[in-house]
Amino acid sequence: MIKKTNAQPPEKLTGIKLQKIPKSAVGAKAIASALNHIKNEVGIIKGIGLLKNLNQKDDFDCPGCAWPDPDEKRAFLAEYCENGAKAVAEEATKNKISPMFFSTYSVKDLAELSDFDIGKKGRITHPVYLPEGATHYKEISWKDAFHLIADELNALDSPDEAIFYTSGRTSNEAAFLYQLFVRQFGTNNLPDCSNMCHESSGAALTETLGIGKGSVTLDDFKHTDLVIVMGQNPGTNHPRMLTALSDAKKKGSKIITINPLPEVGLMNFKDPQNPLKWLGSGQDLTDVFLQVKINGDVALLKIILKLMLKQEEDTPYAVFDYDFIAKKTAGIDALLNDLESYSIDDLVPQTGISLEKIKEAAHVIINSKKIIICWAMGLTQHKNAVDNIREIVNILLLKGSIGKKGAGTCPVRGHSNVQGDRTMGIWEKMPDSFLDKLEANFHFKAPRKHGFDVVNAIEAMHAKKAKVFFGMGGNFISATPDTEFTAEALRGCNLTVHVSTKLNRSHLIHGKKALILPCLGRSETDLQSTGEQFVSVENSMGIVHKSQGHLEPCSEDILSEAAIVGGLATATLKNSATNYTELVANYDLIRDKIEATIDGFDAYNKRVRIKGGFYLPNNNRENKFDTSSTGKANFSVNTPSEIELEKNQFIMMTIRTHDQYNTTIYGLDDRYRGVLNERRVIFMNAEDMKKMHLEKLDLVDLTSHFNGEEREATGFLAIPYNIPTQCTATYFPEANVLVPLKSTATISNTPTSKTVVISIKKR
Repeated sequence: MIKKTNAQPPEKLTGIKLQKIPKSAVGAKAIASALNHIKNEVGIIKGIGLLKNLNQKDDFDCPGCAWPDPDEKRAFLAEYCENGAKAVAEEATKNKISPMFFSTYSVKDLAELSDFDIGKKGRITHPVYLPEGATHYKEISWKDAFHLIADELNALDSPDEAIFYTSGRTSNEAAFLYQLFVRQFGTNNLPDCSNMCHESSGAALTETLGIGKGSVTLDDFKHTDLVIVMGQNPGTNHPRMLTALSDAKKKGSKIITINPLPEVGLMNFKDPQNPLKWLGSGQDLTDVFLQVKINGDVALLKIILKLMLKQEEDTPYAVFDYDFIAKKTAGIDALLNDLESYSIDDLVPQTGISLEKIKEAAHVIINSKKIIICWAMGLTQHKNAVDNIREIVNILLLKGSIGKKGAGTCPVRGHSNVQGDRTMGIWEKMPDSFLDKLEANFHFKAPRKHGFDVVNAIEAMHAKKAKVFFGMGGNFISATPDTEFTAEALRGCNLTVHVSTKLNRSHLIHGKKALILPCLGRSETDLQSTGEQFVSVENSMGIVHKSQGHLEPCSEDILSEAAIVGGLATATLKNSATNYTELVANYDLIRDKIEATIDGFDAYNKRVRIKGGFYLPNNNRENKFDTSSTGKANFSVNTPSEIELEKNQFIMMTIRTHDQYNTTIYGLDDRYRGVLNERRVIFMNAEDMKKMHLEKLDLVDLTSHFNGEEREATGFLAIPYNIPTQCTATYFPEANVLVPLKSTATISNTPTSKTVVISIKKR
């Protein structure tokens, strides 16, 4: 038995306030919250100027989520959401961290701060270095930093002893250069944040539909009959999605929401772009709410499929689209045989929902022709996550509800260019066709052995099989599972390097030597030797568009991500035929190379300058399904959850607060769940608390159980909440210590952060 502990002294849990959960999302309070963050971080005048430019067609892209901007006219002064405003405020903050700051505060001092306090220290202004055995970071020149990294990399016994991680904010240009450098160095070790979130979506969609991306556009929401929203909380994680749902409702569409928590944003919405609506009752969004147990989704979808089949048998040709099925799909017989093997009576208890309520949702699905199904990490971070998404595809295929206006798949991506990074080649398993073009265009032999994903990378570092970690953005230690194990892995490296705008926890959990390399933010001017540059990004619906900041950089001593990659490549690679200095001087040259390497980027430099950008090809939108197995869309056979809880055990899922985006914590409130000024809480069903003799705000310790191992996180406040029995929810990164590294999704290897088996002990 292995026991791992993440202790939190009870005396630190002070000041929590619980308030009534609001009845609607967004509206005046969201605007007030956004402006308050802008005022505190940037100042009102400068901040309003920034927000005016945010997500406009000739300005900079939001550094937050990847939800697309409207193709048509955009709202003046309001083409952003509350958390987008917070992200910009964090990036453009007036607070700065100079070398004097690092000489004043030791790594040990900083490590004792909370993640919130660490993030509020400000922008890093100079590259800094922590020598082996040192207690303080100190300033280092860019030249010396590049050569230090190059010496470590070139001293490795194999290129595969280096890990090159990427977060989802890296631009297309920087990501393409980064993967090129890494492969010229000789490895495919390119884990990224997708490995921990939507890898399951990509795996399922590629297998069943032939492309690992969603098929719908923003305009499809205005033409659909039904939107099904599963396993996500748009009001916090991508609030502008609520506008799309609102547009669908105005056109007469129905909305079914499936989630363990009744998130406010999906119930009622006040349009922030319409002040006349702020004081009203708001717009009701959800027509049918199915409060599914955590990881009960496959069981629920199977019941719906069986109800659809029953109705089709009773009224032939009224439910299924047999013309579409015959022409475009394969494997329907196996699906129907699988459905016959299940009993609805056996499946219902796994869902936690009454059969009558499920029948209500099934009736809406049966009577809808054009269906959009949206989902996020509530479906992708389970053992059977790929099954979750494949079962979604089964419903769409039976209805012929893909490849036509108002219908299709909509995986809602997180970070603002996470999809673009994958398109650019940030993946440990890029296909040979991509590598062939890299070789032809850059005259080198690309490595073909698959590299490490995030889980494999952590295991390799822990086993001393990887000795250098390079992080292109992100906060690796706070984003990954099994915190203590991951920390040990990073500490075992000879060198850890992080490209960052602000200080975060990963800078304080370091290898024997460590570097922090500060980079430009999206809102800042990128000036290279040939003049001002712009970058491009791809949103979650496959639109590639430009982003150009206009703020003066926070320091003369920070570089763009592309310039950092170029400097590192020039210092490291001895025999490369690629002139990285020339490419970095003019990003048009990088885009020319992208065009020559990646399908869909024809006339890249011309089309990216068109206001609003351009759509990448998407076979599903053209009703084509180029799967490798059949060349058609594939039905699949999927398995419900196999988790069996012992007495007094619960399933825990990790979630975000409203004052948080990924690992960046903007504040200590979760306004839409009624929790203020505290993050170390666990949401529990009130009946479960009663059985355990727990009162509201009792202090409890949590222990996770996996394959005979135990991990412990101490000092959480129990809060009764509207959540199914035997289900609980906690915030990450505080609860990441409980997520076992080896508990991953089948096929995608994504950590199962939404299905952690725990026990709860009262203090």
